[in-house]
Amino acid sequence: MMDESLKNTSLGKHTEFVDEYDPQQLYAIPRKVSREGLGITEPLPFEGEDIWNAYELSWLDAEGKPQVAIAEVRVPASSPYLVESKSFKLYLNSFANTRFDTWDAVAATIKQDISATAEATATVLLLPLDEAAMLPKWNAQGVCLDTLPLLQAADEDGPVGKPWLELDAERKGEVSETFYSHLLRSLCPVTGQPDWAMLEISYRGAPISAQHLLQYLVSFRQQTGFHERIVEQTFMDISAVLKPEELLVSARFTRRGGLDINPYRSSTTVEVANLREIRQ
Repeated sequence: MMDESLKNTSLGKHTEFVDEYDPQQLYAIPRKVSREGLGITEPLPFEGEDIWNAYELSWLDAEGKPQVAIAEVRVPASSPYLVESKSFKLYLNSFANTRFDTWDAVAATIKQDISATAEATATVLLLPLDEAAMLPKWNAQGVCLDTLPLLQAADEDGPVGKPWLELDAERKGEVSETFYSHLLRSLCPVTGQPDWAMLEISYRGAPISAQHLLQYLVSFRQQTGFHERIVEQTFMDISAVLKPEELLVSARFTRRGGLDINPYRSSTTVEVANLREIRQ
């Protein structure tokens, strides 16, 4: 059954194209709906942000000449609301035939509107395309899980989520290490369409079983959840079952509708660099 907070969104529905600036296109979804199901209460057990990259942003300058940019928008995980993705796309489309005197005016407008929707202060950075093309890309750090054998085939019925998580019985002591996988897939809770991501887990604590961690991530393959929920569930499950001293979970989702969403959640204060993964 679709959650009540999603019924009025534009996801999965025919929508009229609006190309004059319209902040009313933005739609907020309360984070508490998802978090209640994960047992997350205030104060939050993590810090973090949702990093959005917008690749289809255009507007007119003061003389009516089209401008294009890539926008980085960061929304704090502590915000009461997240921004529904299709509404964000429609909102950005609405800039297309609106004049702005400066690039700073565009960034300030987006910051104002996203902050109002999320009810927390967002940050916005606009980059010319040639400058964005020169930014460093994500490079693998740590251990890739993807070459390990599965404990159970992905198309077989089995437990989902934390029942798979285990410590590594063959390793002792405390370690600091990073695992990553390109095999994460989940489903949009509204449209049922697949979402693909690279997920990275850095932790300090008792050694985690890499093979069980891979099986845990693969078990999400037929599960529904917004990008933010998938990352928060992973953080909460690892915290509850494996109890690391420190934990950072971050994901780089492939883009849809000219947007990609890259949430991270951390037990400590850290700012994650916005490094584009190969599929982005």
